[in-house]
Amino acid sequence: MAALTFDLQTTDSASKARAGKITTDHGEILTPIFMPVGTVGSVKAVTQKQLYEDVKAQIILGNTYHLYLRPTLDVLESAGGLHKFNGWHKPILTDSGGYQVFSLANNRKIKEEGVIFQSHIDGSKHLFSPERVMDIQRTIGGDIIMAFDECPPYPSDTKYAKTSMELTHRWLDRCFTQFNNTPDKYGYTQNLFPIVQGSTYKDLRKASSEYIASKGATGNAIGGLSVGEPEEMMYEICALCCDHLPVDKPRYLMGVGTPWNILENIALGVDMFDCVMPTRNGRNAMLFTSKGVINIDNKKWEKDFSPIDDGIDCDTSNYYSKAYLRHLIKSKEILGLTIASVHNLAFYLHLVTEARKHIQQGDFVSWKNEQVELLKTRL
Repeated sequence: MAALTFDLQTTDSASKARAGKITTDHGEILTPIFMPVGTVGSVKAVTQKQLYEDVKAQIILGNTYHLYLRPTLDVLESAGGLHKFNGWHKPILTDSGGYQVFSLANNRKIKEEGVIFQSHIDGSKHLFSPERVMDIQRTIGGDIIMAFDECPPYPSDTKYAKTSMELTHRWLDRCFTQFNNTPDKYGYTQNLFPIVQGSTYKDLRKASSEYIASKGATGNAIGGLSVGEPEEMMYEICALCCDHLPVDKPRYLMGVGTPWNILENIALGVDMFDCVMPTRNGRNAMLFTSKGVINIDNKKWEKDFSPIDDGIDCDTSNYYSKAYLRHLIKSKEILGLTIASVHNLAFYLHLVTEARKHIQQGDFVSWKNEQVELLKTRL
């Protein structure tokens, strides 16, 4: 089987936006792309059938930390990997668990060897080293697997950010050694993406981007953003990283963000995005729509029998009314969480598909600027 390839098909003359095609052994991914987050092997409240048909997802995420703890590697290996376990037969990307370990600030210890942490399930102690994380992700079976890194908090002082970045680079070397010395487990090719770190310091981000680029990986990621820094700072750092990462490899901005964040970062040269926001916000009554942001809890929607959003190609969004969805959410009916989650994910996929179309048409920037203002509108 073949390693991941990236075909850069169109570049925008007025920005650094790109349209491309990633090819993996589980299928093609048209970029720019948004990837729904399926932390424990499932996208919360959404079935695989809905992901295929309504959301039109092309790739989803799984998480190393959570899948390692539950259902455990033994179960996943017995199933033949995550694709067979959860019935998702398109590409899967697995996060390394670095961010989840980062979020366990009071229950972890970072050492050169790796990170010792306590399970959030039963308090048991575990060690994630670069080698162990590579082996775990081999067993989970993602098409794209992520290097084990340390995600520094915001704000971090220069000394901490530099020390953290250098540790991430040393861990990356160990990730590649282990990855290159272990075979693919299930008969298809897995691909290792390294992650740029360096907090909000331009010199560190430049150094990290250049180090990551030197590894010649099939794709590269930008981590450590959208962790509390101002939006403009995120854009500035992302632009710098993109300027120093290879043009002919996909660029993945991890954990970002709002619909307008995604459009602005596409303009900076990012190809891949993921975020829990569409499902998390949907479960909390916030809907992203083609006309702006809706708080479906508001009484103003009580007798609005128009579709949730007839501006996108999604059966769920076109079929159910705002009034009905509000009723379900107010009644705490599980169906309401599903409808809201499916809609928000479908909207995100609609948005990146439209972005791709406008990149190809050559009017991306004017379209993007109009959309950013529209998407921030509170209805």
